[in-house]
Amino acid sequence: MRRDKLRERLLRYQRESRFLVKDSNDMKVIEEVFDKPTLLALYELLKKGAIVGLNGVVRAGKEARVYWGVGPDKIARAVKIYLAASMQFRRRVRYIAGYHRFGRIPSSSRGLINLWVQKEFKNLRLAHDAGVRVPRPHDYNENILIMEYIGSPPAPAPTFAEAEVDNLDLEWTIEAVRKLYRKAELVHADLSEFNIFKHEGERVLFDMGSAVSTSHPEAKQFLRRDLFNMVHFFKKRGIPSEAPEVLLGEVTG
Repeated sequence: MRRDKLRERLLRYQRESRFLVKDSNDMKVIEEVFDKPTLLALYELLKKGAIVGLNGVVRAGKEARVYWGVGPDKIARAVKIYLAASMQFRRRVRYIAGYHRFGRIPSSSRGLINLWVQKEFKNLRLAHDAGVRVPRPHDYNENILIMEYIGSPPAPAPTFAEAEVDNLDLEWTIEAVRKLYRKAELVHADLSEFNIFKHEGERVLFDMGSAVSTSHPEAKQFLRRDLFNMVHFFKKRGIPSEAPEVLLGEVTG
């Protein structure tokens, strides 16, 4: 399908399903950032009712943008769209290679990104089912992931890096890492103060794309790094902790 026809089709669906494009600036973002496969993937999610509306971007990074979407229940959704043109994913192969749930690694960047989204969705579901507080996953398609919105739209929740933290936050973090390891059989593998939300007294672990199974050949190395990162962060905030190696033993048992 030609790009202009796809754009016309998406705009028609916008009118029929309340897909929200507020002004010409929002449309400019769609035209510049979303390529044809991304528009098709978004259209399919709209058509199936995974979301019924899409507002502006709330977080933007080199690899992805997160939008404030609206679910069929009128409740906010986080719509995470990975940028197909991003070259960052070539460095992420080690988080997929050797992972028993996936076979051959795609050679194209788009294929790798789509696999990453599938992996993040499944990791979120495993963590959620194990009782780890993460954004609840709702749906995905190609390079688009739909999940629970954490925060008060249009503002996302602050992260530990942006919030005041205390000893209870440290205790929660270690317990979340332990539960993730023992019950979900996952290691976050990219844990830092930038991927834990703190919102209205609740803490939420996110960015689960890097998470690997405990059977991954580098799982213990990733776990040790996660714990070191968090101990270092809390120490900078004046909150003492046990040494990472001690915590490693507590987490793995």
